[in-house]
Amino acid sequence: MTAIDAVIMAAGKGTRMKSRLPKVLHRLAGRPLLQHVLDTAARLQLRHCVVVTGNGAEAVEAAVQAWPRDTGSATPAFVRQEPQLGTGHAVQQALPQLPGEGTTLILNGDVPLVDADTLARLAQRCQGERLVLLTVTLPNPAGYGRIVRQGDHVRAIVEHKDASEGERAIREVYTGFMAVPNAKLRDWLARIDNRNAQGEYYLTDIVKLAVADGAEVVALEAPEPMQVEGVNSPVQLAALERAYQLREAGRLLEAGVRLADPARIDVRGTLECGQDVEIDANCIFEGCVTLGDGVRIGANCVIANAAIAAGAVIHPFTHIDGEKAGVRVGEGALVGPFARLRPGAQLGPEVHIGNFVEVKNSSLARGAKANHLAYLGDATVGERVNYGAGSITANYDGANKHRTVIEDEVHVGSNCVLVAPVTLGRGATVGGGSTITRDTPAGALAVARGKQVVIPDWKRPEKKKG
Repeated sequence: MTAIDAVIMAAGKGTRMKSRLPKVLHRLAGRPLLQHVLDTAARLQLRHCVVVTGNGAEAVEAAVQAWPRDTGSATPAFVRQEPQLGTGHAVQQALPQLPGEGTTLILNGDVPLVDADTLARLAQRCQGERLVLLTVTLPNPAGYGRIVRQGDHVRAIVEHKDASEGERAIREVYTGFMAVPNAKLRDWLARIDNRNAQGEYYLTDIVKLAVADGAEVVALEAPEPMQVEGVNSPVQLAALERAYQLREAGRLLEAGVRLADPARIDVRGTLECGQDVEIDANCIFEGCVTLGDGVRIGANCVIANAAIAAGAVIHPFTHIDGEKAGVRVGEGALVGPFARLRPGAQLGPEVHIGNFVEVKNSSLARGAKANHLAYLGDATVGERVNYGAGSITANYDGANKHRTVIEDEVHVGSNCVLVAPVTLGRGATVGGGSTITRDTPAGALAVARGKQVVIPDWKRPEKKKG
């Protein structure tokens, strides 16, 4: 295999998107269209990757530089196409970045679902010697450039408006992807012209130049149309999103995951599942999520960047978002309904987090329970702790965060405020309604609340009449 370079077209205006956002930054499955293409191309171990920007160039370039990349993947270079004079003109801007030998893949930043294996086959077929066009066969090819073959060789790409009746019957069309020998690309691009109705330089004109030069031009068919479908409008983006999600649902079902409704799950990242996992309807998974054996996810949950261990149950309407710190849910834990786990939440085995409980940057050891209407932030909670309804850790003093330590087997009554930094010793009890500002020794009872006053025969104030 010769060395592989890539040129990714990302300069288009995307007028039909009706948005100020550059088209290639619109999201599919939680990631910008262009990021899908870059991530796929990176799997080919590219020698060079060049992104051609134009419309919204500064925003596109800043976004690409901010995206994480796998170790060893090529850092993209940027060239700007200003003004934008066609696809051939776009690739001309990238020529100074390309070596004189090897294979260049021409990719499109608004075609997000092309597969790395397809691109690898395209480059393999080229081998730095022949021009290879990626094609697809469509039931209705109207509007697309037809592939005119002579045996295994391509003789021309004929645009729909220029095609004869016989040529319009051809259902194999050009997708916008090609692999080109670097040694010939520079010469062919120097010879294309803009003598056409649009006054633009078309990349596809190199096909007729290659044929005239006696170079070999062949076609490679994409395995499925979805891989080469582009996005030009919100309607197309929505359709491709649904197609992608149905494909992901199919992958999960084939792996043995039980989906209540394959049409009502969104995977916006990576979702890895063990055996006997059950996922109810309307669940969204973002970032990197792993579900262990026997995990059950209730309806209407949003889960991002989390590892959920075997046997855990996430009840409906739970929101888990680990961001960079991640969230871990231990074996057999019960979470929700209507619970919220924020970054740094670490739940041990058999922990219970109930309705309207929020946990942030806190660890709960085996068997700890916070079942109702509570907040745990910046806390270390021991085993078998019972954390009462309405209780909170007051972890922020207006300038700094402080930690609360609750040791094993502590019982915190309802409506308590634990003002950090504070430690509750093993087996301590906090009476309901207390505001705790000092450490409590092991086994002690801490009560800190106003003395109850009872006034007999109390008469409530009455509204004045008139």
